[in-house]
Amino acid sequence: MKYAKTMLALTLVALPILAVAQMGSATRIEGQVPFPFVVGTKHLPAGKWTVEAAGTGGRTLVIRNVAEKVSLFTPATPNLAKKASGSYALVFHKYGDRAFLTGIKLAGDRTVYQIPESRAEAELRAQNATSTEQLLIASEK
Repeated sequence: MKYAKTMLALTLVALPILAVAQMGSATRIEGQVPFPFVVGTKHLPAGKWTVEAAGTGGRTLVIRNVAEKVSLFTPATPNLAKKASGSYALVFHKYGDRAFLTGIKLAGDRTVYQIPESRAEAELRAQNATSTEQLLIASEK
């Protein structure tokens, strides 16, 4: 019984580490975002965006738009969804005409990389503003 509890504890500790390994530095996701959006405190224009892990840990993402010469780093937390995603996707929360990038989904994987909620989104949510979740299909590059 003691051995089973130890193995369960080790498994629960190892799962997030394995999830982080899924989005290695070689995985690059590219998507066309048709609207301006916010990540953290940065307001970003519509356009072709690339997302990839910064380094081998996978807990920091690099988000780039080469045409606009914009690049930023953002922390990300890997979480496991109930079922695997059918495609690569950028996940946005939209409040009217304001959009916030909140996550990245990987095709064939249950891992969802959550981007921390920005202060502006937290304020909108605190005001009970109606939000919708929008998935934009992306591709691996």
